[in-house]
Amino acid sequence: MVVGKQKKSTENINARLAMVTKSGKYCLGYKQTLKTLRSGKAKLVIISNNTPSLRRSEIEYYSMLARTAGGTASGKSTVCSRIIDRLALNGGQKRVVAISQDSFYRDLVNHDEFLRALRGDFNFDHPDAFEHSSMLQTLKNLKQYKPAQIPLYDFKTHSRIGWRDLDAADVILVEGILIFFDQELRSMFDLKLFVDTDPDIRLARRVERDSTEWGRPLNSILHQYLTLVKPAFEDFCLPTKKYADVIIPRGAENNVAIELIVQHIQDILRMPSPTNRSKSREIDGNGIENNFKNTEK
Repeated sequence: MVVGKQKKSTENINARLAMVTKSGKYCLGYKQTLKTLRSGKAKLVIISNNTPSLRRSEIEYYSMLARTAGGTASGKSTVCSRIIDRLALNGGQKRVVAISQDSFYRDLVNHDEFLRALRGDFNFDHPDAFEHSSMLQTLKNLKQYKPAQIPLYDFKTHSRIGWRDLDAADVILVEGILIFFDQELRSMFDLKLFVDTDPDIRLARRVERDSTEWGRPLNSILHQYLTLVKPAFEDFCLPTKKYADVIIPRGAENNVAIELIVQHIQDILRMPSPTNRSKSREIDGNGIENNFKNTEK
């Protein structure tokens, strides 16, 4: 989204909209103009190249934020990876990155909480397990086409062990179990997806993952699922399904849904890029800043 200085005058807005360029070159109009046109949704507007108030120095560039929510082991990360792969196959010049809400778990500095986590009794599926303010500020920076630092969370120590730098990007895919829960966070996203996978399949995937990757015994996995994971899904995750723009049954297996989502993102990516994005990396078949690393919760 491209935004200039806000103008409160309706007459001024209408006057600018009337200044349609004859050269055929496109640019995006003022934020207030866009709100007037689409009630807050960004839209491409043709404005005269010689409009004084649209000097290049006054234009800001905004990134597209897309988020993917869903229950534990529903395939959120896989859906995001499929979207990235499809964008790569279609060949683009835009920079796409993917981050996980898991990076924003809070440090368990309380000794009792740490011991509960070791026993599998700490509820990582509860909203209080995340640092929403930190994630909100990070996404605000990325939304404004600025670089950001993403926490590196260690699930063995249940604490942050550092940060990684993330450059500005044209599209940011964010996945997480409670990515829709916080209202302020929810309002930032341009596209909201919910991966709807059968509960039995999700449980089977979680059992396989936790036993294989973490070496946890079956009785511990099932106890955690029945006492913490399942109730948290029903209380906090499932009710946010209503906020989704697109619900994806069967997750990454739903090729039709994936293709439609990719086409929608490509429509947005066809908007003009600023010259200061010339250093952005091309989308390639190796995945663009895909940073999930099997953290599907």
